[in-house]
Amino acid sequence: MGTNYIMEGTMARLWKKHHGESMFAMYTPFVLCLASGNLQRQSFNHYIAQDIPYLIAYAQACELAEKCSDDDDDAKRALSKLKNGAIDELHTLQEWEIDKENYPMHSATQKYMDFLLANASGKVEGIDQAPFKGLKLAAYTLGAMMPCLRLYAFLGKELEALLGPEDVNHPYKKWIDRNSSEFLLEDILLYEAVVDKLNATLTDNEIGIIGKLYHQAMELEIEFFLAQPLYQPTVVPLTKQHNPLEDHLLIFCDFDQTCTEVVDSCAVLAEIANLAARKHEHQDHRDDEFASTTPLAVLRAKWDHLVAQYKEEYEQCISSITCCEKVAFSYEAVHEALEKFSDLERRGNSRVIESKVFKGLSLEHIKAAGERIPFQDGCTSFFEKLLKKENLYSSVHIISLCWCADLIRSAFSPGGLDALNVHANEFFFEDSVSTGEILRSVESPADKVQTFNNIVRSYSAHNRRNLTVYVGDSIGDLLCLLQADIGIVVGSSSGLRRVATQLGISFVPLYSALVRKQKENIEGTSFNWKSLSGVLYTVTCWAEIDAFILGW
Repeated sequence: MGTNYIMEGTMARLWKKHHGESMFAMYTPFVLCLASGNLQRQSFNHYIAQDIPYLIAYAQACELAEKCSDDDDDAKRALSKLKNGAIDELHTLQEWEIDKENYPMHSATQKYMDFLLANASGKVEGIDQAPFKGLKLAAYTLGAMMPCLRLYAFLGKELEALLGPEDVNHPYKKWIDRNSSEFLLEDILLYEAVVDKLNATLTDNEIGIIGKLYHQAMELEIEFFLAQPLYQPTVVPLTKQHNPLEDHLLIFCDFDQTCTEVVDSCAVLAEIANLAARKHEHQDHRDDEFASTTPLAVLRAKWDHLVAQYKEEYEQCISSITCCEKVAFSYEAVHEALEKFSDLERRGNSRVIESKVFKGLSLEHIKAAGERIPFQDGCTSFFEKLLKKENLYSSVHIISLCWCADLIRSAFSPGGLDALNVHANEFFFEDSVSTGEILRSVESPADKVQTFNNIVRSYSAHNRRNLTVYVGDSIGDLLCLLQADIGIVVGSSSGLRRVATQLGISFVPLYSALVRKQKENIEGTSFNWKSLSGVLYTVTCWAEIDAFILGW
């Protein structure tokens, strides 16, 4: 996963911006079945039959734009090469010997064709002006074509990485090889350089139009893949076979650095305390010999000491576990080993309470700070989609070691995600001001998994089939990740990797695991997920989680 391309300029930034959409394309049932090699030929034939008229329209769009590019030889050559490439691709498709009369055109194909031809005719959707001409039209046309090329190159590289020696006879290896070609990537970089050159002549508003066209094209490509009919069960999306009358999807998630970016909630709380101390110091400061021991200086010294002590003990815990020989996976052994981290968290919390570093914090300020916490791309949109999805019986629970649950609730409130259930520690307040004490509800890995199990048991009485998914990023999540039917690791915590690997736990990229499940599927079998297997699934971003569970 995550092939790195050398990119720069406007087109490179657009590709990075829409990386999430590329994940949704890769996780479509059609592409996943193709990757596994068990895509039924009838489905692939339908895809080829749709690709033929699309490529004809693609070549026509290139020709229309080429006629307007006389003022720029690079643009003219790029459009000519794209046109010839589409024609060559049409000749290649003939090798599949498809009778396209048996496969009527899908509305998604027609919509994509209309989009390309309209742009090449200077009629950009949503822009109420006379038809565009000249190099502006060439820039718009090329900009709308780049997502298709980039996406196919991305899919080719990702699927190529999954092929092993046993896949020498993969039925769709020719498709994968063609799209993973280094020559294709070289051409794409040249085309993008031409668009970037043309962009230099455009206004910011016009470049913004290219961005909109890029996004439209990416969505049309995903819809094109989704429109391909399948005649077999598929492992994605996870909720496809969900029966709202019988099934219950339980989503559990950590908060710090799983949902949020690099910001940790303890650092946010410390910053609020610093600001409060600075304000107090400014109001009450007196010029005297004790200025160096102001509340702010004392607070910072206390906090730095707490952090240093925690980090030292954290590394000692990791070293004490990883210094021994690697063992075979046993959940009981993992639970026993993580008692060291549970003890560490409890000691750390006791020191925080004793230090009174959070005494005097305003609930209002805590909530305001929570609303400004940055989330990882795609995290909140996933939860929003999940809660709004019809015919889905689901629940979401955030389980965190955070000291202040109000901070988490306020972080989700701007997105209207008040329906999320938050399980964390709580500050004690008097008149909306923190006393410095903490209600220690969830302060260790053991507490986390106990909370997880209590929640699952509470739903078990409803006579439904519970399917549990836990998303986490750290050692504190390890027990919950293993207890869940599907444990998903987002991010790359070195501490988690070191400890988990030592305890016999395996990390497998989620997509490769899905491809393997799809390969193993035989008509009539089901895609079962197994808890306590010792296998955790890794993702590079929240878009993967969204694409896997909910789909486009």
